[in-house]
Amino acid sequence: MVAASLKKRKAIRDWKAEMKEFPVRSPAEKIGGLVYFGRMLDKIRVHARGELPEDYQPNLGKGFDAKCCAFLHIDYAELAERVRHGASDADALEWALETGRRPNEAEITMWNEFMRKFGWRDQASEILTRRKRDAGMETRSEIETMFQFIDADEGRSQ
Repeated sequence: MVAASLKKRKAIRDWKAEMKEFPVRSPAEKIGGLVYFGRMLDKIRVHARGELPEDYQPNLGKGFDAKCCAFLHIDYAELAERVRHGASDADALEWALETGRRPNEAEITMWNEFMRKFGWRDQASEILTRRKRDAGMETRSEIETMFQFIDADEGRSQ
């Protein structure tokens, strides 16, 4: 696990050296008021170009991707197909809201807060602790959620 994390960190450093910025946005960035949705779209696009780091590929459509699709009542494979064929962020979101469901403001707030705090004193806390340890971040007490871990692991926070 440590070797895989080190490999991923090297791939991210290589991206940064070439492109100045990791090609997948932070999970906290919002599209249409929803956290994570834009990150999922970025991963689909980067993967379609053959540029997604190997470590990310087995989890496409799983984990947070699956949670987001379940929340919106959409099929990941259908979304991925549309995005690979050029759907913009706005087009992909509108398709998701029309095909699946259109959550109201209160539901969006609950989704955002659930995702933003995932890993903080919940069923994912042990996973977060393990991932921090594997990434050499076990002393980073400010990392309390999966979103914070992702941002730190991808170099968006020091």
